[in-house]
Amino acid sequence: MKINTAEFVISNSDVSKCPKEPLPEYAFIGRSNVGKSSLINMLTGRNSLAKTSGRPGKTQLINHFKINDNWFLVDLPGYGYARVSKSTKQTFQSFITEYFEKREQLVCAFVLVDVRHEAQKIDIEFINYLGTIEVPFCIIFTKADKISRGKIDQHVAAYRKALLANNWEEMPQYFVTSSSEGTGRDTVLNYIEEVNQGIFDNQGFL
Repeated sequence: MKINTAEFVISNSDVSKCPKEPLPEYAFIGRSNVGKSSLINMLTGRNSLAKTSGRPGKTQLINHFKINDNWFLVDLPGYGYARVSKSTKQTFQSFITEYFEKREQLVCAFVLVDVRHEAQKIDIEFINYLGTIEVPFCIIFTKADKISRGKIDQHVAAYRKALLANNWEEMPQYFVTSSSEGTGRDTVLNYIEEVNQGIFDNQGFL
């Protein structure tokens, strides 16, 4: 897929105010400081589409970006640690949950995981949550340039083992990426293009 246009549309914390257009949405979420903004900028080829920051918890709203006028990329707040108040974090969780459980336009979530670390409990819990509410998702392992190929394979295997231990029949589809080197860009975008094609071939989904 070639990204021709990437346009910011709206930020809000009220799912009912998200765009009404019947276009497929792909939501990006992960632990704070997982490299989500950098990944979004890498995928879209726009250096400042999503705001990057060294401070965890920078994204605090549901951010919609319209891509190529035919699908939405949705940037969601991180889960887990963030340098925000407890009440604000509870608000995050409330509208994040509402988005995943009520947003009809959502066709796939991308759960971002820092591949430098072995399987984290909070990531496994969030993946299990998506499975429970039957939201289609893929895993995107980020920051692959920071460790060796052997370590990458070892940590991906640790996630596979942890998920199989949590009654998953197989490892969900996953991608290994590096925002600084562009690794995985084409495979992620081609996956989105294939899903979109299936939707549009069936005259939409809403």
